[in-house]
Amino acid sequence: MINSNWGGATLLRHSISLFFILGGTWLLLSGHMEALPLILGAISCTFVVYLTRRMDIIDGESHPTHLGFRLPSYWAWLGWEICKANFDVACRILDPKLPIEPRLFELELRQSSDLEKVIYANSITLTPGTITTNIDKEHIQIHALSVEAEREMRSGKMAAKVAALETSQ
Repeated sequence: MINSNWGGATLLRHSISLFFILGGTWLLLSGHMEALPLILGAISCTFVVYLTRRMDIIDGESHPTHLGFRLPSYWAWLGWEICKANFDVACRILDPKLPIEPRLFELELRQSSDLEKVIYANSITLTPGTITTNIDKEHIQIHALSVEAEREMRSGKMAAKVAALETSQ
């Protein structure tokens, strides 16, 4: 059954993408390159795609193919931000003065879709020294360990990077 909000081509694109993601994950985890395991893996992936289509759970939020090739570059940028924040937090903890100034503040959300809001909130939480404590339709509440972490969040660089994920659809 095809979701009434979706066209057949979009559903097909999501199904094919899901098949290749499942197949790639299966291949990376199994490491088998012999014919029988490959055939059984392909059958398993096909069956999972069939089940997800039958259950009508393939959609743009659960499987965001529209983010396309922008997502890996965002992951690379976020990985670098996580490394920098890890170093900053480690330096603060190892400093005998323990220069930690915890703060709780709110920012206005610039993200338009729920997916963007979730990616933004999770990115904040993944970055050491900051955590998302609350989110609603217009604001996000963040706890930060330092003034610098708050300043970084207020700069809006992360919010702009997340917003750029869904632009030019």
